Amino acid sequence: MPQMVLTSLSPDWPCQVKAPGTHDWERTATRWLRDLLPARYAGYSTLTRHHVLLARHAQLQLQHEMRAIRVALETSRVELPALGVVDAVIENTIRMYAVELEQLGRLARGVRLVGDALLVSSGVPGRRR
Repeated sequence: MPQMVLTSLSPDWPCQVKAPGTHDWERTATRWLRDLLPARYAGYSTLTRHHVLLARHAQLQLQHEMRAIRVALETSRVELPALGVVDAVIENTIRMYAVELEQLGRLARGVRLVGDALLVSSGVPGRRR
């Protein structure tokens, strides 16, 4: 298995994952990726045994979460008053969604980086984005 060691990591590289090429980095990457998924996915051995599939699924999961947050953000001012939610709570909800969308974006960038590093580690050239 080819080893790669980066001299500097992207600011989007997750702090919970060791640098590629260091001892046990793939285990930390797998654990981090698995933690991003709903708990029910831990029982799927296909995902837990194949790191690249796990990274792909985590990326898809985050994309769907981001879509859901965007819909919630875009519809809050129209739909929440009809549910009896007061303006102050609506504004707090919109801020919460905006913060969550930013956080999910950071996680998605981290998943892409980790996934690319796992591909290289397994001998498959990384994706270019």
